[in-house]
Amino acid sequence: MDHGTERDTSHGRPAGRGAPPPDPVTGRVPLAVVVVDRDGLVSHWSSGARRLFRLPRQEAVGRPAPDLLPVTGVLPGAADDDASYDAYADYDGLGPGLESSLDGRLSYPAAGRARLTVPAARRVDVLWWAYPLVGPGPERLLVLAADAEGLRGDRADGGAGAASAERIAPGFALHTDFPGAEELARRLPEILPSMSVGESARIVAQVLELGYPVLEFSQSDRVPVTPDWGVPRRAERKARRERAARALAAGEPVPDDLRDEAEDAEDLEYAAVRERLEFLNEVSGRIGTSLDLARTIGEVSRAVVPRFTDVAGTYLREQVVAGEGFPDGVPDTTTMWHRVALEHTDEPGRWDDVVPVGEAMPFPAHTPFFQCMTSGEPVLVPRVTEEMGHAVASQFEKRDIRPLITGRSMLLVPLKARQVVLGFMILLRHPERPVFNDMDRVTGAELAARAGLVLDNARMYTYQENAAETLQDSMLPHIPDRMAGCDIATRYLPGTLLGRVGGDWFDAVKLPGARTALVVGDVMGHGLNSAAMMGQLRTAVQTMAGLDLPPAQLLRKLDDLAQRLGDTHLATCLYAVYDPVAGELHLANAGHIPPVLVRAADGGSELIDLPTGAPIGVGGVPFESVRVPVEPGDRLVMCTDGLVEMRGEDIGVGLATLCESAAHPAASMDDACDTVIRALGARGGRKDDVALLMTRLRGVEPDAVAEWRLALDPAEAGRARAAVREQLHDWGLGKQAAAAELLVGELVTNALRHSRTRPVVLRLVRADTLLCEVDDDDHELPALKAAGPLDEAGRGLRVVSTLAREWGASRTRTGKTVWCELALPRR
Repeated sequence: MDHGTERDTSHGRPAGRGAPPPDPVTGRVPLAVVVVDRDGLVSHWSSGARRLFRLPRQEAVGRPAPDLLPVTGVLPGAADDDASYDAYADYDGLGPGLESSLDGRLSYPAAGRARLTVPAARRVDVLWWAYPLVGPGPERLLVLAADAEGLRGDRADGGAGAASAERIAPGFALHTDFPGAEELARRLPEILPSMSVGESARIVAQVLELGYPVLEFSQSDRVPVTPDWGVPRRAERKARRERAARALAAGEPVPDDLRDEAEDAEDLEYAAVRERLEFLNEVSGRIGTSLDLARTIGEVSRAVVPRFTDVAGTYLREQVVAGEGFPDGVPDTTTMWHRVALEHTDEPGRWDDVVPVGEAMPFPAHTPFFQCMTSGEPVLVPRVTEEMGHAVASQFEKRDIRPLITGRSMLLVPLKARQVVLGFMILLRHPERPVFNDMDRVTGAELAARAGLVLDNARMYTYQENAAETLQDSMLPHIPDRMAGCDIATRYLPGTLLGRVGGDWFDAVKLPGARTALVVGDVMGHGLNSAAMMGQLRTAVQTMAGLDLPPAQLLRKLDDLAQRLGDTHLATCLYAVYDPVAGELHLANAGHIPPVLVRAADGGSELIDLPTGAPIGVGGVPFESVRVPVEPGDRLVMCTDGLVEMRGEDIGVGLATLCESAAHPAASMDDACDTVIRALGARGGRKDDVALLMTRLRGVEPDAVAEWRLALDPAEAGRARAAVREQLHDWGLGKQAAAAELLVGELVTNALRHSRTRPVVLRLVRADTLLCEVDDDDHELPALKAAGPLDEAGRGLRVVSTLAREWGASRTRTGKTVWCELALPRR
């Protein structure tokens, strides 16, 4: 199936002096579709091609493309003097003899016009467009051709139809709206070769990106300006226009044969400026669609290729890539520049090995790159000479970049913001395209100015986002997945993308006796002030938990601290202590939503009934605690109200959903957390931060705990060591017996020395580690001391500190507890 395109071609250009008003004509003609493979053979021949060239598909497929197509100069091997190809001498576009890229392959879209003889001695006026294809498939070139003869003939109004047909000119309408464009985009795959959906989509995407084939013609004698800047004009026509322009400027009479050329020159100058403004406006609309730095860099590179340049490499300063602060000072020869993007129209992989994205390098002072980055002004190199190519290539060890740059036109444009160079772009054009000129320099400078501003906005956002994430990460603890007798999983979700810091927090603190303190809190409000208050309260809770304060007493102390810090913030807090040996939870609440307990026995869930209490910071309000028995396998779910509250909905609905989702079976703790988040997040409307702490209460088996009461007799230290050695052998931990004996001996000896009336209690707990605890009735906590060579005491705790995985001490109601841990082999 063949389709055509149509478009109004007036372009809004002013009529030249003495020329009739433009009378644009639109036309629709069938398209012939031909695909050429990498060997130069025809691999697809559409029904439109059969009608245009009068050649059946079975005779065309497999034949060399130069024998069948008029795309002279694009297909290597096409004979310029073939009698079948009588190209128009005055055509303003690619013509016979034009050489393709350095390796004999077309590297950017081309167009042309030719008159050829087809079977039955029929002469056909052919317009053609050639699109290079890249990708993994065997296709190399897509050629679209149209018969211009159908547009000949006298018009009904007496206009010179034949003269109009002579002015037909093809062009690449990049991103141009014209009647039927959407239909063409939708139906274009139907005219392509029969192949997989992925291959067809790849080819269609390239054609749509490079531009639709467009027929433009007018009854006036002006040559239409096509949007593709890469199609060079005939030198002789350009010289005639320049002669006419000089005659007008000197006030001399202009010959009749040059008058129209003068009007064309004036018209083309206006159109060229207009094209560049349209291009800059188009680029501005395509970049800066997000504040993601990597995405913005890609948008800037893709916006200029292939319309303005064939190769675009983007380099940024190290601080910009790292998302750090604004770079200081003028760049020098030590400044590292990171290659962050490379877009080109060459064959895939040609640049990847030589100049890979991600490489960082400095630039010497003698290079044009250094001149661009230090002056902050564009640098234009009309052609990269052999000498310059060698100088540039010397910076790349063991890589020869000369074939990629020598002979090409180069334009370097700085990416600036607030008068500081953030980076620069290297723009290169293929040798067959017109060199960059002064107008391109101005266009490139304006392009870089707009791109620099967009990149700086993305850089500033990245910097602020990194700062916010660093602050939040520093305030949220990194809790291990397993602690004594329990498994833990956590989630934190910011309430807004603008500043990912808030007042919600969670924590888990190791306590004596294999117990664990579990905390969830929420400072009211958002932003940095709430985050700062949260950090102070979290640190205070950790400190007081280490002192082993009971839950209600800890909240009382925390409320007093909040009063001293000021009355600008309130906070809710839920504090729970899990004792895996006793199998119970000890909880207190300060205005927080209640936790959910999921019973392992029946899979049911319930909200734990707690005295609500007042938020931290209110002052003068008592706090109460409760004890809740639990079984191994039960799960405790603690979260902030941002997870269950939604504007316009009763909080009871959210709590019911929390109970239901928490009871859902899950393969792991992480999966259980994700289930809760999905269930409550599906309601939408969440605006607050979310902190979620879920704990599986594994407990400690009774036979994993051993306890001894020791009389206040120094000889009991030896009995304690013997009991520990025997118990460890019973547990199958004989390799740990020697170290455990030594540690127990030191702790028991100190306890017997300082205890007054009550017996010393020794306890071993086998959990994820081997925990050893010694209780006595002395309230003074031990401390490490620097023992001299003649000192008789002070070395015991240093031995404990060296051998134990961890150790500590805390006061109790009746005295103190000193404990230490030994690592156990993985089971």
